[in-house]
Amino acid sequence: MIEQHESQQTDSPQQSGSATQEAQGEQQFHLDTVEHAAQTPDTELPWAELGLKEDEYQKVVEILGRRPTAAELAMYSVMWSEHCSYKSSKVHLRQFGEKVSDEMKKDLMVGMGENAGVTDIGDGWAVTFKIESHNHPSYVEPYQGAATGVGGIVRDIISMGARPVAVMDPLRFGAIDHPDTQRVVHGIVAGVGGYGNCLGLPNIGGEVEFDPCYQANPLVNALAVGVLRHEDLRLANASGTGNKVVLFGARTGGDGIGGASVLASESFDDSKPSKRPAVQVGDPFAEKVLIECCLELFQAGLVEGIQDLGAAGISCATSELASNGDGGMHVDLSSVLLRDPSLTPGEILMSESQERMMAVVTPEKVQDFEAVLDKWEVEYSWIGEVTDTGRLIIDWQGEVIVDVDPRTVAHDGPVYERPYHRPERQDAIQADHFTGSAADADRPSGAAVKDAVLELMASPNLCSKDWVTNQYDCYVQGNTAMAMPDDAGVIRVDERTGLGVALSTDCNGRYAYLDPYNGAKLALAEAYRNVATAGARPAAVSDCLNFGSPEDPEVMWQFAEAVRGLADGCLEIGVPVTGGNVSLYNQTGTEAIHPTPVVALMGVLDDVRRRTPSGWDATADGQAVYLLGTTADELDGSEWARLRGHLGGLPPQVDLTQEKLLGELLINMSRDGMIDAAHDVSEGGLAATLAEMCLRFGTGARIGLGEVAERDGVDEFTMLFSESQGRAVVSVPRSEEVRFKDMCTMRNYPFARIGVVDAVNDALDLMGTASIPLPELKQAHESTLPQYFG
Repeated sequence: MIEQHESQQTDSPQQSGSATQEAQGEQQFHLDTVEHAAQTPDTELPWAELGLKEDEYQKVVEILGRRPTAAELAMYSVMWSEHCSYKSSKVHLRQFGEKVSDEMKKDLMVGMGENAGVTDIGDGWAVTFKIESHNHPSYVEPYQGAATGVGGIVRDIISMGARPVAVMDPLRFGAIDHPDTQRVVHGIVAGVGGYGNCLGLPNIGGEVEFDPCYQANPLVNALAVGVLRHEDLRLANASGTGNKVVLFGARTGGDGIGGASVLASESFDDSKPSKRPAVQVGDPFAEKVLIECCLELFQAGLVEGIQDLGAAGISCATSELASNGDGGMHVDLSSVLLRDPSLTPGEILMSESQERMMAVVTPEKVQDFEAVLDKWEVEYSWIGEVTDTGRLIIDWQGEVIVDVDPRTVAHDGPVYERPYHRPERQDAIQADHFTGSAADADRPSGAAVKDAVLELMASPNLCSKDWVTNQYDCYVQGNTAMAMPDDAGVIRVDERTGLGVALSTDCNGRYAYLDPYNGAKLALAEAYRNVATAGARPAAVSDCLNFGSPEDPEVMWQFAEAVRGLADGCLEIGVPVTGGNVSLYNQTGTEAIHPTPVVALMGVLDDVRRRTPSGWDATADGQAVYLLGTTADELDGSEWARLRGHLGGLPPQVDLTQEKLLGELLINMSRDGMIDAAHDVSEGGLAATLAEMCLRFGTGARIGLGEVAERDGVDEFTMLFSESQGRAVVSVPRSEEVRFKDMCTMRNYPFARIGVVDAVNDALDLMGTASIPLPELKQAHESTLPQYFG
């Protein structure tokens, strides 16, 4: 790891030579304490091995007034880790709560700070969704890392009182031809599919991207969405003196120990020991039973508060429940059911064994609670009760091993204002535009455009992802209205009315590398467009912010700029951030990934039967094809530039006022039946959009771009491959063209008729330039992933 800068240290007193016993009265603490020896190398100190900095350890001593016990040290180390405490990011994340309007908050039932945000979608229904990372575990052990990433985010949804209804998986891998990419891709895709399929949850979308920057740091971001009635909402707090605390689900084992504090909160370094034992092991069938069991408990009103056990395990569940409540908690750790009886108390507290929940139950409901768990054959142990002491006290075999103020563990951890500065190289990067003679030579024209489109659509990032998505069940439960490869996944919530939600996840790490502030806005803009093209009203955002080491001031600048851009963008476009995740230390040695602020956006459809697919079929023969928006020469950071080995310049300009206007047009046109297909223009430009719309249902089109290119002042190559924002392609029935044009004119949004759907000629015909037979286009599009992965 990069050494911490002096300015990042926090002031703390020197450690005293002996533990302070007076503050504890007559209580004798467990003798397994930590002895600090100045002459001992940092790497051999217990607190250092657990991921604590020396000043952080000294702060724990100051808080307790004594040296911590081994169990307390374990608890503070995991809860003060980067992964759990957000100690390097929270000073920036506050913007999401500060940059909001009253209008943005009107439908927000639960915001940041809980397990997942909750949004009112009408008719007494609410939706909760969240996206999180499981990056490092998925590199160390791809299958289990990805599988438990899905399981963990699903439990966050359960803990809000909701039934999980769908998952999504934005994935990013290293170079497609790198030998290790085979291992990582096969394992991660199998893990995502295996766990989600066993849970019976449809996987409705996501992303698959390949770039060398992710070679030793694949990104496995998992999203889950759940639905609930307003009255079913549950929160994570332990209130009511005398109420009982129960741990239920799988037994606690040795898997995942130190996952949050070490594996997820450090960069990879080949000089360090293997971290393989820190990866959790999942059992999706146990989680499926846990889901149904929890929903029956909620329905019967048997739970006062509930918390899932994920990162930091029992340490997190007990401290957060107690901290969020109005009293304290007393726990007997000896009552925890174990898979491995050799675990120490600290290991039990840190274990991240999966498929576990913790609940608070009133004494009069204990018997009914047990009856439900017995019915589902879910194991449980009553481990403690809520107290009025304001302390979290944990016993082990008759001895007190933890006596802390739970807020100091769960909420009052260290806060770093990490130094950051704009990289010196940034000016040179942004000045290196994809223009000039070299780029001009890479601008094919005439018949060569056909080969260019085929090359683009066969590229790793624009090729068909069927090899991945065919391993997922997209339609289980019968409520999926749209899924990959459509712009957004759509799930029906209410069978009676057709009420539903659309979700999309998006980010272009190349854009964020060139300009982190606008790169984050561009991720928001694309997610917003994708939801709007489906016909849904954008309503809420969850984010997964993937960056390198916060101890690198240049990485920290990227992070600060991206958060500022996303917060400003959400305020401008009028959609609140309801929660999310920060994943730092995504780098090996000094090589960080591209900044990758993934934006997940949820929108509401009044009736999913009105959703708009992203392509046309044969019944649309003769429909007019329109381009909404204008095109500029914006090839920097584009897929075409990537294929030419170029990364420099400035990303496309983003105008969120225009994006919002485009979204309103697309939503109203969908509701009013003016359009039968809609697809946003993003990576790969108009060429990729038209190709994907033709391939969606195997129906061709005749397209002429001469007039619109002249209108926008660009050549035809730029018209096809530029990635200018604020654009979408729609197909319009002839009977709706007048209304369509009137609406665009009334809203003063640029539009141009560029062709017609052609179900007779099996081709994407770029009239006057090149004609690309759909079988040839399909072959190029679908052969890439099977070629590399079988």
